[in-house]
This record gives sequence, C-alpha cells and structure tokens, in this order.
Amino acid sequence: MKTYLLYSAAALAEIAGCFAFWAWWRLDKAVWWLAPGIVSLALFAGLLALVPSDAAGRTYAAYGGIYIVASILWLWLAEGRLPDRWDLSGGLICLAGASVILFGPRG
Repeated sequence: MKTYLLYSAAALAEIAGCFAFWAWWRLDKAVWWLAPGIVSLALFAGLLALVPSDAAGRTYAAYGGIYIVASILWLWLAEGRLPDRWDLSGGLICLAGASVILFGPRG
C-alpha cells in the first residue's frame, strides 16, 4: 500500500509540474507558472526515489501504469473532461500491468 501511495503522490507531482509547463506554453499563462512546475517536478523525482525497489528500471516501468491512471483522473477532475470507456479500460489494463511488475514473484 505504501508503494501505491508513493506512486500516486509522485504522479500528482509530475502531472502538476508538467501541466504548469503546458499552461505556460499552450495556454498563454504567465512565465511564473514555471517556478512551481519546476518544484513539483523535483518533488516527483524525490518521491519516486523513495519507492522500495531493487532496480530503478522496474520502479519506472511500474510507475508508468500508475501515471496513466493518474492522468485519466487529471483529465476528469482538473480539465473537466469525462473519461470514456476506452480511457477507463486502458487505465485498468495499465494498472494491472503495473501490479504484475511490482508484485510478481521473483527468485
């Protein structure tokens, strides 16, 4: 459970940081939007480094699934666009894949 919480917090920080750049670049927001974006992206990296794992690549691969689900939630909650069945189905498939990577038996 701790792993999922770390991944979820990292995803929120990464999406918020990337959105700050998106808002500046694509939505014509003020350049000062970049400052919290940079802080948020640094927080993302720090949180991801806290995930208990023996390999960075495995941590990043599993994180991908969590990030996708968090991005779909962002689409709905922050951007006000309701995810469709394909968004939801794809997110569940990715979450299942992330769980296999994280918790699969290793010898």
